[in-house]
Amino acid sequence: MLAIFWLIDTVIGIYIFMLIGSAILSWLVAFNVVNTSNKFVYMVGDFLYRVTEPALRPIRRVIPDLGGIDVSPIILILILQFANMLIQTDLRAALLGY
Repeated sequence: MLAIFWLIDTVIGIYIFMLIGSAILSWLVAFNVVNTSNKFVYMVGDFLYRVTEPALRPIRRVIPDLGGIDVSPIILILILQFANMLIQTDLRAALLGY
């Protein structure tokens, strides 16, 4: 049972790193530091977009537009950290009897 909790924690951690990577890559593209005409940059950006956008889209619909600042990755990271803490403490204690 502990392996399942470890796996959930690891998957959430990897997804948070993907969210951070997606935000950083979007900044680098916006400030013309990297160019999406490079095939590798395009592939990484496309992968990160496809992985993170389905979770970010509902948050972007609820949050009002703040002018060029996108806070949806921060909100999603906070939600994921809350869910992870909830799973790792309360659910784990309830299931394993800690």
